[in-house]
Amino acid sequence: MNRALLERQMLRRRLKLSVSDALERLVGMQAQVPQSPYVGLWSRLAGFRPDALARLLTSRRAVRLALMRSTLHLVTARDCAALRPAVQPMLERIHTRSAFGRKLAGLDRETLLAEARVLLSERPRTNVELGRLLHTRWPDRDPQSLGYAIRDLLPLVQIPPRGLWDASGAATLAIAESWIGRPLAPASRPDRMLRRYLRAFGPASERDMQAWSGLSGLRDVVERLRPHMRVFRDPRGRELFDVPTAPRPRADAAAPIRFLPEFDNVLVAYADRSRIIPDEHRDRVARQLGRPTVLIDGFVRAMWAVERVRDRATLEIELFDRLAGPARAALEAEGRRLLAFLAPGATATCVKLARPWPS
Repeated sequence: MNRALLERQMLRRRLKLSVSDALERLVGMQAQVPQSPYVGLWSRLAGFRPDALARLLTSRRAVRLALMRSTLHLVTARDCAALRPAVQPMLERIHTRSAFGRKLAGLDRETLLAEARVLLSERPRTNVELGRLLHTRWPDRDPQSLGYAIRDLLPLVQIPPRGLWDASGAATLAIAESWIGRPLAPASRPDRMLRRYLRAFGPASERDMQAWSGLSGLRDVVERLRPHMRVFRDPRGRELFDVPTAPRPRADAAAPIRFLPEFDNVLVAYADRSRIIPDEHRDRVARQLGRPTVLIDGFVRAMWAVERVRDRATLEIELFDRLAGPARAALEAEGRRLLAFLAPGATATCVKLARPWPS
């Protein structure tokens, strides 16, 4: 299962794909940290250049918005239109149950959304600004809750310069259909989305599909998919579903060193994460999911960070286990390549390996 995941996620070998094709193959990339997708694509694509992704964002062919699990994802405009309707019921459910949603109980939702559309048709606005303006209409309601309601209930994208490689800005929101210049797909069953998940992450169980998507009540979907799937059993006897033609390499297939960004989807796409995070390191990784990680022989066995002091860049790698000489050399070599990507203007670079943590 580990080697199948690496192959499908382009982590066994870098592929020569366009950035848009890679985003669609991956069914989007988690993007809470604006720069994370750049590192994720560098680890997956041969010859990746940050400006290739930046051009997609500025030309509106790629966008950042809340999707699976109600988390921010980077997707193509085409996938924005296809995926958001499939997860909208989940976003509404999460909003209703949240503390923000409970503060808006009894408020007419359609009137709220209509008012928000008017405000956003005037110009893109931040979440704070939206909440403040809506508060003038509903002064008895919490402005922060009003702002978050719009984020969950309307398809909104974060527009550039947010998400660009060499720039930054506040998370300013625009209505998705207006920004990408196309309507969203009609509301539909999530069958096609989950088939794409299996092609990118499978084999996977029903619980894995639920963990990745945030959707609940998938039993009927799984049964509709079953006749078109290959079905396996994991070592614990659980059913795993997969698209018939997806690659499933041998367990002893080579797995190179790969640096992953914060919240990379390979770490959060399963209920059972043992195919990518060793059981002995599961709690450590879960507690620090916002830290970038390193795959060594296909599994998370280190974390990393880059420190910049003037023109000097240092890559610090915290190892979980002791490494043999060849693996250590491969790790340092890939680390130097990462530094060349992240700090091309540095006059001095250094890769530091911290001693393994006590077991």
